[in-house]
Amino acid sequence: MICCQFIFRPGTFDDDVHRLDGQIAEHARSLPGFDRVEKWLSPDGTVVNAVYYFTDMDSVAQLARFPQHREAKDQVDRWYDGYRIVVSEVSATYGDGRLDP
Repeated sequence: MICCQFIFRPGTFDDDVHRLDGQIAEHARSLPGFDRVEKWLSPDGTVVNAVYYFTDMDSVAQLARFPQHREAKDQVDRWYDGYRIVVSEVSATYGDGRLDP
């Protein structure tokens, strides 16, 4: 499993960022290797971690090539007061089964 984290401090959002975010999320969910997405906030609520899980790197590459994703990447400084991307390979997940996957 591949975990792609978009960790960011929101800046000033406008209609463009909301439109692109919706299109990117819809495209990600349509990819054959999409598993799920989770969002987390820092304890003080100022930093967001959007975590996308995929079963394969091909799906991650397809998302990276999506035109709206590339458009958003080109304008990241317009909407965010800082960001970091973390892509990692998950070797195992486990738990007691009481949380949704």
